Amino acid sequence: MGKGVAITGMGIISAIGNNVAENYQSLSTNKIGIDRITQISTIHENEIMVGEISGTNTDLENQLKIEADQWSRTVLIGAIAAREALDNAGITDVNEIKTGLISGTTVGGMDKSEQYFYDYTDNPKVRQHITGLHAGDSTNKIAKHLGLEKSFVTTISTACSSAANAIMLGARMIKSGQLDRVVVGGTDSLSKFTINGFKTLMILSDTFSTPFDDDRKGLNLGEAAAYLVLESDELVAKKNKKPLAFVKGYGNANDAFHQTASSENGDGAVLAMQKALEVADLKPEEIDYVNAHGTATPNNDLSEGRALIRIFGENVPEFSSTKSFTGHTLAAAGGVEAVYSVLALQHNVIFPNLNFKTPMKEFDLTPVTEKKEKSLHTVLSNSFGFGGNCSTLIFSKNHRVDQTLIHNE
Repeated sequence: MGKGVAITGMGIISAIGNNVAENYQSLSTNKIGIDRITQISTIHENEIMVGEISGTNTDLENQLKIEADQWSRTVLIGAIAAREALDNAGITDVNEIKTGLISGTTVGGMDKSEQYFYDYTDNPKVRQHITGLHAGDSTNKIAKHLGLEKSFVTTISTACSSAANAIMLGARMIKSGQLDRVVVGGTDSLSKFTINGFKTLMILSDTFSTPFDDDRKGLNLGEAAAYLVLESDELVAKKNKKPLAFVKGYGNANDAFHQTASSENGDGAVLAMQKALEVADLKPEEIDYVNAHGTATPNNDLSEGRALIRIFGENVPEFSSTKSFTGHTLAAAGGVEAVYSVLALQHNVIFPNLNFKTPMKEFDLTPVTEKKEKSLHTVLSNSFGFGGNCSTLIFSKNHRVDQTLIHNE
């Protein structure tokens, strides 16, 4: 029998808070992080709304106590969130047992690469930022900061499902005994490249995003980093630790429908949710809340809504998209929403789907629009990426191991 996977720590930095406590406070008080862009000079600054992390790169460098202009913003925020996760788990020696780092990113060091691109040939000092563009460089730097560079370190880049897939891979490695502990999640920062790319796709909103609303105009881009510490339930029991929650199930599918769009019928999402339920050994009616991908693009919300109906029929669980708070944080989204799913379980609360007014014409689904207290035991979280890379995670309050119920209460 495979090992169970406990969540013993988590860390996050986003547009609504610089740590877990601040994010929870913002979610609980409807404090959004969406506004006009301020930290990047772009011709689109008056046309789009984004979720920016408060603080300049200098502020983040000072927090980490590192030299100036050494790391991209993606690395800076990733290191902050990953360190909080380890501290939250009470881990002081990361190399005491087999510990890994699996991080998702799509942007990598693009913010620095585009800043110094035209100086590459004339200024050798900035070349590190060009070679630091690739996704794996950010993970390696975070690992070094945590003291994990000699352990298992890898990067996943599957667009907006990256962090969810990192969590999934980490859980599988623990269940198979390849690792005893692993830091999993993702990090992405805003950059001109990202903004221009999404602007070209014509899916950016010029106002606050409205997930699952019939009049939705597109997404708000955001930046964030979020990580979980996963440990085997055997290790948790041995150390007498109190888990925050458990990774109960996971599933991934790729419908390969289109380069940037999901199947209109939600084929990939359906397969991912079915697999996650199968791994978790749960029936659809045992899901208490769905943290939806909910990007507020015409394609995603239609595809995801149809997929939810195909899985749950007439009894779709209460659901909401928290991207109305943070913006769509791309590769980090699955990590951000994993943290929010655990917070929902811890506090028995459903966070609202802000800005919703008009139900979609294609089906009768209405998200939770106000903070709601509810006894929760399971949360399903969706993350869907370009190319139809669809991932689903299921989190629970408890996990049964060797006939003994280990729980977090």
